[in-house]
Amino acid sequence: MGSTSPLHQSITIRPALPSDAPAIATLGGTVFSTTFGWSMPASDLQAYLTASYTTSAILKDIQDPNKTILVAVPSEENGGESGGGILGFVQLTEGTSEPCIEGMQGPIELQRLYVGLEHKGRGIGRIMTEAIEKIAREEKKAKTIWLGVWEENFSAQKVYEKLGFKKIGTHDFVMGECVQTDWILWKDL
Repeated sequence: MGSTSPLHQSITIRPALPSDAPAIATLGGTVFSTTFGWSMPASDLQAYLTASYTTSAILKDIQDPNKTILVAVPSEENGGESGGGILGFVQLTEGTSEPCIEGMQGPIELQRLYVGLEHKGRGIGRIMTEAIEKIAREEKKAKTIWLGVWEENFSAQKVYEKLGFKKIGTHDFVMGECVQTDWILWKDL
């Protein structure tokens, strides 16, 4: 899935398997807690993690026909599959919307893009985004891709800007009593 740059050669992007659920849950919970945990009460964080980043919650997402989850793993020659672990994951979700994207042709949501903290800055997120956009375009026949990113997640905003996304609106992201504002970003596929 993609070019033959050294990074592309050192990782494999593939569909998530049910057996990946524990690793995805751990990675997602760790990245979410590190990135956002300081910004909310501990009880709200724990409730969100329990709802979204348990093995059973991730397994349900993997099995959902409206969701496509890809994982980045080290290529086999680099210790992948048999001992490398998941470097990151990306999730595409069909059938979601926001008022600011209504009227856009063929929208689909890039719901999650997570890279392990020790692997950030290596281009893995870009490679996963390219792979999921190809699926959105070619398999799902989507014309527009959109996402929500927290207004204070400046590093993610920069990544999305480099990937061609533009701000179109905002929405509230509710976790228990905590309400945060997400920017809604979009781009044509």
